[in-house]
Amino acid sequence: MAGVNVKTAVVLAGGAGLRLKPLTNNCPKPMVELLGKPVLQWVIEWLKSNGVSDVVLGVAYRKESVIDYFKDGSEFGVTIKYSVHSVEGETGEGFRLAISRHVTDDTFVAVNGDELTNFNLTDLIAFHTAHDPVASIAVAHPRCPFGIIKVQENGLVDSFVEKPLIPSLLVSMGVYLFSRRIIDYLPKKGSIEKTTFPLLASEKLLRAFPINGTWLTVNSMKDLKAAESILKRKVRDGKWLKY
Repeated sequence: MAGVNVKTAVVLAGGAGLRLKPLTNNCPKPMVELLGKPVLQWVIEWLKSNGVSDVVLGVAYRKESVIDYFKDGSEFGVTIKYSVHSVEGETGEGFRLAISRHVTDDTFVAVNGDELTNFNLTDLIAFHTAHDPVASIAVAHPRCPFGIIKVQENGLVDSFVEKPLIPSLLVSMGVYLFSRRIIDYLPKKGSIEKTTFPLLASEKLLRAFPINGTWLTVNSMKDLKAAESILKRKVRDGKWLKY
């Protein structure tokens, strides 16, 4: 397994993004713009910077907006193929169809197209190669959505920390490394988060890899504004795609 060279990624880009309306009235969530370009373009640029040359885009809701923008991928330095699935089929159908149609590699990247990160994919590949599970999940510490207050019995506030990271928890980032064996665990419909991953965990075939980098998720208008602020600073300081 030494020296695995991962060149293929499957990216799901078919979500309706209801919490981002009206921005998603005419495009799926990954096509919402962030600093002048779609979130999905940031994802593809990250994949390309990590040596991925072949991208399979799983499309569903408003799929024409994705296909018309990215075409064959040549403008973005990659080769793109498309796999159409239903919105109702969720991530299980999306990944299953895209993999069965277009992926022959033994090991490949899988990504939800609305997640931005800048960690070095080589680290995840090395981890996955060393342990050889069916799937490895990139994980990160979540950020509490509230201000955390430490209070004495008399009501005196000792400390106030706005939206801190929670170091005792790890959450899935929606970025994975899959062995082709994953196809046997994907449902015809439904989310892999509720079906595939719990099953793999019960069979000791799932690994988690804590990343060293930034993770930004875009699920709401509030997320979008926060991601824009962080990304703008990272790009300005030359700290986005820098390994």
